[in-house]
Amino acid sequence: MKDYHINIFYSEEDGGYIADIPDLEACSAFGKSASEALAEVEIAKSAWLEAAKEEGKSIPKARYRPLIYQAVS
Repeated sequence: MKDYHINIFYSEEDGGYIADIPDLEACSAFGKSASEALAEVEIAKSAWLEAAKEEGKSIPKARYRPLIYQAVS
């Protein structure tokens, strides 16, 4: 099973890092460092999946893959 893609980026506005999982609606977390944001979003992912199971909602498959661009000389 493939795991979910996680985006991590710095937010000037929030003064820290945001991590989100595009395949799981509204699943995101904040941290003062990128590693803290990652740890927090892993906790949020577990809670999101548990809540979906308890409510009988379908669990989305890991589908999101970012496009990576390379400059060609």
